[in-house]
Amino acid sequence: MSEENEKIDVKSICTNIIGIGRNYKDPSKEFIPTNEDPFIFAKPIRSIITEGSSIQIPKGWGSIIHEVELGVVIGKTAKFVKEDSAMDYVLGYVLALDMGRCLDLTKYPILLHKGFDTACPISDFIPKSKVKDVNNLSLKLTVNGEIRHDGNTRDLIHGIPKLISYLSSYFTLEYGDLILTGTPIGISTVKHGDLIEASLADLAKVKFPVIELQ
Repeated sequence: MSEENEKIDVKSICTNIIGIGRNYKDPSKEFIPTNEDPFIFAKPIRSIITEGSSIQIPKGWGSIIHEVELGVVIGKTAKFVKEDSAMDYVLGYVLALDMGRCLDLTKYPILLHKGFDTACPISDFIPKSKVKDVNNLSLKLTVNGEIRHDGNTRDLIHGIPKLISYLSSYFTLEYGDLILTGTPIGISTVKHGDLIEASLADLAKVKFPVIELQ
């Protein structure tokens, strides 16, 4: 991996953010259906923030929900990709937070619910070469030191090859596109004054304060 790729600014190259919902097995359940297509949605590019910025709750909302996720950064144009070659299209990864208004995706317009400013905090870029096994990465998130998410990518229902193949069958994926692969159990709310800290194995850590706009 070249030094240039080590220092990629995902925020500056990203052209699309594609979110995947309902994509983690619940370890407390014995049977998990996997025959349904992935649940997808989009987030605006402007929702991306990096460390040093605050997560901003829109005025009057009071609270929002947090979801910690593995983000996949696409490295080249992908269209009608087969699952067995899908990983060739991955440039690298980020640790990402998918912030939203509430758990009920039907209650508000999806763009409002998932796309407000600062709704997509991400870590620095993680080169693909630094990830030994993308199917066995811990994902953790705390709020004010309290553990909320403690999961692992081994519990993904639709893995990365399936997601890239499925998405590329409907629309072209381009260099810099970011796929948010879903969140493990533990979704809860944050409010003004809270501090979110999250980690992806030993590869990335992020810290974001939460404020509500007045």
